[in-house]
Amino acid sequence: MEIKTMFSENRMSFNLKAKTKADVLEELISILDNDGKLKNKEAFIKAVLKREEEFSTGIGMGIAIPHGKDSSVIEPCLTFGISKEGIDFDSLDGKPAHIFFLISVPEESSDTHLQILSYVSRKLMHEDVRQRLLNAMTFEEVVNAFN
Repeated sequence: MEIKTMFSENRMSFNLKAKTKADVLEELISILDNDGKLKNKEAFIKAVLKREEEFSTGIGMGIAIPHGKDSSVIEPCLTFGISKEGIDFDSLDGKPAHIFFLISVPEESSDTHLQILSYVSRKLMHEDVRQRLLNAMTFEEVVNAFN
């Protein structure tokens, strides 16, 4: 599986409007839905919110990686968003999240979401990658940050 192929210019927002955790999830999922990657938007929102209730995916360092595994997802993909102001995402370090990667995978995908989560998390541990993402203004800049 080539994770970089899961990015799409259609699933990126460089200026998220959301001010709350619930709103940023809704905004990211709407982007995903508008790109035709969901059979049922409401079902996927419920799946992601249920996952967030178990444990926040705000991992700290200004990063949140919400994810959902649900039959409403058509194919594995990533949705990317940036909030310059930051959003309280119940992060482990208590700081607002600025960089968001929504991981979406179909229910029948075995450990695909874990592979994607591992890949994205490893890359985001590097300060230079985080800075490149925060400064990104184009699809190419986001993809290149992972090279």
